[in-house]
Order: sequence, then C-alpha cells, then structure tokens
Amino acid sequence: MSRFSLPESQLLKEVKTVFEVQSAAITDHSNQVGEAYLQALALMKNCQGRVIVCGMGKSGHIGTKIAATLASVGTPSFFMHPGEAFHGDLGMVTKDDVLLLISYSGETDELLKIIPSLQHFGNKIISITGGKNSTLAKHSDVVLDASVEKETCPNNLAPSTSTTLTLVIGDALANTLTLEKDFSPMDFARFHPGGSLGKRLLTFVRDEMRSDNLPIVSAQTSVTDVLMVMTETRTGLALVLDGDNLQGVITDGDVRRFLISGESIVDSQASHLMNATPRLISASARLTEAEELMREKHIKWLVVSEDGKKVDGIIEWGQ
Repeated sequence: MSRFSLPESQLLKEVKTVFEVQSAAITDHSNQVGEAYLQALALMKNCQGRVIVCGMGKSGHIGTKIAATLASVGTPSFFMHPGEAFHGDLGMVTKDDVLLLISYSGETDELLKIIPSLQHFGNKIISITGGKNSTLAKHSDVVLDASVEKETCPNNLAPSTSTTLTLVIGDALANTLTLEKDFSPMDFARFHPGGSLGKRLLTFVRDEMRSDNLPIVSAQTSVTDVLMVMTETRTGLALVLDGDNLQGVITDGDVRRFLISGESIVDSQASHLMNATPRLISASARLTEAEELMREKHIKWLVVSEDGKKVDGIIEWGQ
C-alpha cells in the first residue's frame, strides 16, 4: 500500500516549488530595497524607548520572532498583541517608543483600532504590509512594501510567501541595526549568557587552560625523550624550558618535519627542532580570542604566558 494518495514525484515537485517561489520573492524584494529602509532604520536606531512589534494571526507569530531578534542584538523590543493593546496593554507604550505594525492586507481591524491612540501618544509607526494603498500604509510614517506575487499555499490563501518575506525583512532590519550600532560579540554574550557562544565569550583562557602535568623538556633533551614526554602527557607539543623560562615549543608537526628532513633522531636534541618564537596568549584573554588565533594560524595548542618567559599553562583548540 502506498504511503501517499498522490504520486511521490508530484509531492517532491511541490516541495521544490515552495523553495523556488519563496526564494524568488525574497530576491525580487531585495532588488527594491531603498529609501524606505533607511527611514525605518533611522527611526529604530534613534528610538529612545523600545521598538514595539504588533501583528495578528500569522503576522503576530512572525512579529514575535522579529521582536525577539531585535532585543537579542541590542535594540530593546517586545511584542504586543493588538487585541490586548486595545483592551489595556496600550499602557505599556510610552511616547518614546516606535511601533512596527505588521499586516499583509493593511486592513487588519485590531491593528487599525489602536492607530488613533498611537497617533495621540505621538509614536512613530513603521508598517510592513503588502497593501501599499491600505489604511495602515496611509497612517504610517514609513511603509515597507512586503507584497508578493503569490502565496505557496496550493489555494493561494494561507500566508506562506508573505510571512517568509516579512521574517526576512525583520532580520534585515535587526542585522543592519547591529552593524550600525557597532553591536559587538561581547554585547551579544551579555544578552545570551546561557548559550554556548555566550559561555565562550565570557570565559577566559585561565578558566580553560591546562596548568598541571605539562610536557616540559630542556634544550638538551633527546628527540626520543621529547616524543616520550609528549606521549605520556597526551599533548601535541613539548615546552622547552631553561629553569622557569620558556625557550621554545616543539609540536608534533615539528617532529614530523624533522623526521622527513632525514636528520638522525638518535643524535638530535630538543634545541634542534624547537620553535624559538611560538605563539603565546595571556591567561586574561578571552577564550574566543585564543580560538580565533588558533584558527587563523592553523595550530592546535597555545602557550599561556603573561611575560613571554614564565609558562602559566597551555590551551588546546576544541577542548
């Protein structure tokens, strides 16, 4: 018995069509981006209050995500249900807030009912709508045209292409504001302390470095013994020290290159293959700085040192 009533080839074709139609709508819209976006960005950047997002139904769901994205990247924002706003939640609105109203038709009754109050408060209104000549558009300070040729719903009824485009418009505004406000990765970490990125951004090298059982050798240590130390400590490097002072570092890559060169391993010492100018990082550096340096230089380990002489520890990429 077939899993479906329709041919599987037809179903896969429909899936592909959804991607193609929605991608084309986004591309078409990107070619029309202009002054209206600059006006919207200016209002949102210079807003002394919050950017309050409103929408009904599917537009409301998209609006909730847009508000969350704005808030997470440095633009204070929250979603307000227009129906609840009409019954008291307008008390959350201050005169310094900017309203972002979403309605594809531009005639959503719940949104239109709160516009007189917003105008009385003196709030600026940005609308995302497919109705360029709609009531909502006529009462907006800035109109972002989100009209699409068709929805991908087989009956051209359920919001699909239009909601996808609206979501992308929201992301475009949020991401551009991030750039304009010079919102840094550290700023992002402060707003996302529970996430993996936030943890890395707020973690210092000293919190993750290895400071005991270090692979220490001297300049006179034989290459054979260097390999033994690296194996016993389960590291990919050896620290060449003179007393407490760092003289150089030997990595497993250095060992491989030394062996390929044809040099005799029996008569060679650590000083013959060590790198006397290894990459160092401070214990007070952030973990992301260490990761970026290791990624950039294609190395797996960094020596942790404050003065370039005394070794405080080592830090491994991807530990």
